[in-house]
Amino acid sequence: MTAALVRSARLRDEGTRNLVAAAVNAGARRLIAQSISFIYADGAKPHQETDQPLPLTHPVYGEAVQGVMSLERQVIEAPLDGIVLRYGLLYGPGTGFDGPIAPGSVHVDAAAKAAELAVTHGPSGIYNVAETDGTVSSEKAIQAFGWNAGWRFGK
Repeated sequence: MTAALVRSARLRDEGTRNLVAAAVNAGARRLIAQSISFIYADGAKPHQETDQPLPLTHPVYGEAVQGVMSLERQVIEAPLDGIVLRYGLLYGPGTGFDGPIAPGSVHVDAAAKAAELAVTHGPSGIYNVAETDGTVSSEKAIQAFGWNAGWRFGK
């Protein structure tokens, strides 16, 4: 798994750099990036967007955290409206998991709806997108663009 985390970190860093450059060159005004909400360091819960991530020196997730922080920084500092959605662990159709798999999970339908709302309504910034279970607060996304963790397609 460590090798996969290293590759993922590199993709988040280098891939985001390429996406930001392409978006700017194409004249885009807005960029939405998907991130993760399960890298917060131990501390008071529910985690807010301003809480500290795991340390870069973490023996397993340090490089992953570095990649995530690079992605988020690049999107927020880009010369366009940058929005980062920090998703909880995904479950639902196509994920291999029928129900929440860990604290702070989010259904794929609700995650997709968050992306749609961010594209059309969201102000620049970083937003947690996870179910309310006392682990991660999604209040900022709820207030900013009316996101609802219970949203499902066809309902």
